[in-house]
Amino acid sequence: MRGVRGVRAGALLVGLALVAAACGGGGDDSGDTGGGGGSTTEAKKVGVVYDIGGRGDKSFNDSAYAGLQAAEKEQGDKVEAKDVEPNPDGSNRKELLDGLADEGYGLIFGIGFLFSEDIAKSATENPDTQFAVIDGFDKSCTEEGKNLLCIGFQEEQGSFLVGAAAALKTKSDTVGFVGGQQGQGLIEKFQAGYEAGVKYIADQNNKTIKVLVDYAGNTPEAFRNPAKGKELALKQIGQGADVIYHASGGTGAGVIATAADKKIYAIGVDSDQSLTASPAEQKWILTSMLKRVDNAVQQTIADYVNGTEKGGIKTFGLKEGGIDYAQNQYNKELLGDIPTTLDELKQKIIDGEIKVPTKPA
Repeated sequence: MRGVRGVRAGALLVGLALVAAACGGGGDDSGDTGGGGGSTTEAKKVGVVYDIGGRGDKSFNDSAYAGLQAAEKEQGDKVEAKDVEPNPDGSNRKELLDGLADEGYGLIFGIGFLFSEDIAKSATENPDTQFAVIDGFDKSCTEEGKNLLCIGFQEEQGSFLVGAAAALKTKSDTVGFVGGQQGQGLIEKFQAGYEAGVKYIADQNNKTIKVLVDYAGNTPEAFRNPAKGKELALKQIGQGADVIYHASGGTGAGVIATAADKKIYAIGVDSDQSLTASPAEQKWILTSMLKRVDNAVQQTIADYVNGTEKGGIKTFGLKEGGIDYAQNQYNKELLGDIPTTLDELKQKIIDGEIKVPTKPA
């Protein structure tokens, strides 16, 4: 679906009056509160523009949406939210950012590094609006007093942990990595961490574990091509991989479905993908590398409501609760005693004993 989706279901938590106000795009003070008036506090307006693939990607965008929902629940009638989706090719990103600014949204998120150029322009043209970009960067983020926040993650740290999990689980001593868009530097961080985690466990056990690496393409389309994910998963399975980690957004749906069909293990990314997988797929998702975009979005909104949000750079890693690996009722038996090792490695990374590379060897 293109364009504005409007206020999401999470807004129902603050009452029908808020929904009516949000859909109306403004209104007076009483219209901005839940419960039918009585408060003179105007809700802070927060907008989110998703990356290619939109909501329902069961990964990056859905994690951002979860953060928006959590913020709505936490802040109650202090927040009025709207989330929108770009065209399939992402060509109207800036139009959507500027549209939200024109509607009076005071904090606007761009979800994904592909927003970097457009959101920097929007921030310059709308100096009274606070902007935040997930995974994007612009030099203005380093300039004091600017209205653009660049939020980054140490994806390599979580990828190291799931790489270690893959190395502990493999029986064939061959594992795979399927990335989305190649050449941007971001997905290579996932690859670098994963390869380092596999090597760490292999070295500890005096063995060699091969890591197969394939990317779905070199354009944004690489993040929404499940058929390509299936193709690459089949290729790697044919080469002996019995665990495949994907960092490819919606393309990963093809990786996970193929892994389950061929009865080998998949490792999800960004969100806990076991929680949105089919019952047949859940049996074969070893874990997911959690990139807590939801935590970053929720925390940024809280800072905005409290009046403490500023432009600049924020980085979330294991120490900050921005990165982790998934444990749930579906993968507890699959993981067995692997979490004992992963938790030890996690602490070593936090303590600085293990330095995880950000670029493939």
